[in-house]
Amino acid sequence: MYRFTNDYSEGAHPSILEAMTATNLEGNFGYGCDPHCEHAAALIRQKIGRPDADVHFFVGGTQTNATCICAFLRPHEAAIAAHSGHICVHETGAVEATGHKVLALPTGPEGKLTAAQVEEAVRAHWADEAREHLVQPKMVYISHPTENGALYTLAELEALSETCKELGLYLFLDGARLGYGLTARGSDVSLGDLARLCDVFYIGGTKCGALLGEAVVIANPDLQRDFRYSIKQNGGMLAKGRLLGLQFLALFEDDLYYDICRAANEQAYRI
Repeated sequence: MYRFTNDYSEGAHPSILEAMTATNLEGNFGYGCDPHCEHAAALIRQKIGRPDADVHFFVGGTQTNATCICAFLRPHEAAIAAHSGHICVHETGAVEATGHKVLALPTGPEGKLTAAQVEEAVRAHWADEAREHLVQPKMVYISHPTENGALYTLAELEALSETCKELGLYLFLDGARLGYGLTARGSDVSLGDLARLCDVFYIGGTKCGALLGEAVVIANPDLQRDFRYSIKQNGGMLAKGRLLGLQFLALFEDDLYYDICRAANEQAYRI
């Protein structure tokens, strides 16, 4: 039977299960301090062309979004997102539960934010004489692909990045389904582009062939300090962390990640 219920109807790619079985009795350090996690992080840094980037592994997307936003924003700061954004409509208020408001902006059917929208929202805040009574926009959250399946073009991401830098905002990209966006027909965006344009982004594994796991890439050095403290405080530090590193090692050693997502896209085009 073929199930189209969600991303979780199937298990994991056989290569991932084989890697987990092969290392089952190996004996390793906990909490992501094992050689597999270190190797996977180094491999991702190589793939994105950023040896200075920090890479951390999480179990799932909601945990990733909430932890990152909580870690990077001060108590009075907020994240701007599309009104259809995952953190607005599908995470049970996880971000708000950390004490940070999400400022939802209306978008068209594609669910994409534009640089002009962001600029208008931020300038309106600073033009308000009573601005200290309002939360301060400090981050732009986008998903690629969006929740409605649309892809940002490289030009759109460059415009958003430039606007964020000009206005002193962080650009955070939710990549839960990133592989499908990178391998879609006509896509002109690469992992290297994301590492250049975003302060933070993550590479989704759970929805892209892994049993579970997301790899957070912190490109902005100002946001790297003490991030592991935030992971632990927010319940994101998996004791048997090697299980996450192993999976991303399997996904990126021979570009299996791209093969899985490209094959899924081709099937989707057939439908």
